Order: sequence, then C-alpha cells, then structure tokens
Amino acid sequence: MTGSVGGSETDAGKVVIAAIAANLAVTVTKFVAAFLTGSSSMLSEAVHSLVDSGNEALMLVGLKRSRKPPDDSHPFGYARELYFWTFVVALVIFAGGAVVSIYEGVEKILHPQPIESPWINFVVLGIAVVMEGVSWLVALRAFNARRGDAGVFETVHASKDPTIFMVLFEDSAALVGLIIAAACLSADLLLDQPVFDGIGSVLIGLVLAATAGFLAYETKSLLIGESARPDLVRGVRALLREEPAIERVNEVLTTHLGPEVVIVNLSLDLRDEVSAGEVEKALARIDRQVKERFPEISRVFTELRAGGPVPG
Repeated sequence: MTGSVGGSETDAGKVVIAAIAANLAVTVTKFVAAFLTGSSSMLSEAVHSLVDSGNEALMLVGLKRSRKPPDDSHPFGYARELYFWTFVVALVIFAGGAVVSIYEGVEKILHPQPIESPWINFVVLGIAVVMEGVSWLVALRAFNARRGDAGVFETVHASKDPTIFMVLFEDSAALVGLIIAAACLSADLLLDQPVFDGIGSVLIGLVLAATAGFLAYETKSLLIGESARPDLVRGVRALLREEPAIERVNEVLTTHLGPEVVIVNLSLDLRDEVSAGEVEKALARIDRQVKERFPEISRVFTELRAGGPVPG
C-alpha cells in the first residue's frame, strides 16, 4: 500500500478509537444515572451509547480485516470487508438503538413514573455533552480535511471510506439525543408531567432510525460496488489516448473494492499495424503508467480488439 493509503487508515483508526473511548465512558455514566433515577430518556441514551461503542468496535474489526493480503479464496484481497462491517453498523444502530429506545419510550408514555434525583441526569448529560463533543470534533476535523469545498452530503455520497462519516453522524445523532433528553427532562420537572420522559425516548429513537436509514443507504452502495471518482476515470482515459498503439478507447470501467483499492477494466481498439511484440510492450506501459498516476489502482485488466470496422 502507498503512504497515502496508510495515512488514510491511520486517520480513520484514530477517529474510531477516540469515539470508542468517549462512548465507553459515557455509557457507564448514563447507565448508573438511569438506574438511580429511573429515567426512560436516560436509559435510551445509555443504550444509544452502548450501541455506538459496539458499532465502533465493529468498524475497527472492518479496518483490521480489510488489510488482510489476498489468498486463493479471495484473490483480490479483503478490502471490501470494511464496507460489510459498516453496513452491519447501520443495521445495529436501527435494531439495537432505535427500536429499543422507541419501545422504552412507549412503555414510559403508557405507564409514566416520576424521576428520582433528577439533578443526577443533568450532571451526566453535561459530562456526556463534553465527551461526545470531543469525539465529534475529532471526526469533524478528519471529515473536513477530506471534503475541501464540497458540501457535507455531497462529500458523504462521493466518499469511498465510510468510517469517518459514520463516526461523525453517530456522534451528531448522540449530541442531538442529549439535547432532546435534556429538554424532555426539563419539561418533566417544570410541568410535573413524567410523560415527557417517555416522549424524549421516542424522539431519540426516531433520530437513531433516521441516522441508521441514511447510513445504510450510503454503505449499501459501497458494498454493492461503486465506480471510482470521475477525475480518476478521465485521467486514465487521457493516459490511454497518449499511447501510440491505441486507436480508440472504448470503455474504462472501475470499481472500488475498498477506500483505496480500485480495479480497472479497459476495452481498447489497437491499430492494425501493431505487432504482437509491440502489443506486449504497450500493455506493460499502460499498466505501469496507470498505477504510477493513480496508486489506488491495484489491478488493470485489458480487453483488446483490432482497429478498423467491426464485422456485422
């Protein structure tokens, strides 16, 4: 792998590890507060943080397994493992976070109970905001370093590395959830209506469901196989047009096996006068130049046709 690939993996690993550290600390604190106060919103937040911790652990698994070298069973390597595990993360957010939170909230709405020692919840929420905020800032810096002047959703849609935007959106959902929990707990205390605690839990669940749906959509596209960015395809075409043995470039088909692992399939028309020996040299030049220009390209497959009219 090239240095840029390693740097990308290092950045992603740092973001994920920072998120795990923050979420584990917050999870324990929230569960203790939920146990002491009986707050449904706080229990939903604790489950949310627990799910996030597990999700980030799954992303680390994906990062590690994606670096396994090719073997006889997987001749192109395991880079796509990262996409599989991030898709699993999106499903876990929905099943383990959204469903549990909504269920707990509905139960509390149907059977409201007063919260004991509510000040504990506000202390925990304050601590959680600080910890989640630090993790969010780490992910945001890494995300902004990659997106440049592009918009947030445009960058997510174009990105081939889901780890950083997954953590960023998870942390964003966590911060929104904390705000909802604080608002509903405040309404509970000010209006003496315990039902607001259950409403908060349902709202947190809906935020998680929306986040999970968006992340599942984006990671599903990567898992199926997305083409490389347009400038890479244009660059490959430009290199091929400079090759004197090529008469016409028919197709440049690309697919990402991982964030920095691209396979290219070329369909080329060769000039009639090119000899077999010259074809071999031309293919070697094409392979070398394409990989030098775009280090993320790991394999180049070429389909050759003779130039001139195609028989009917």
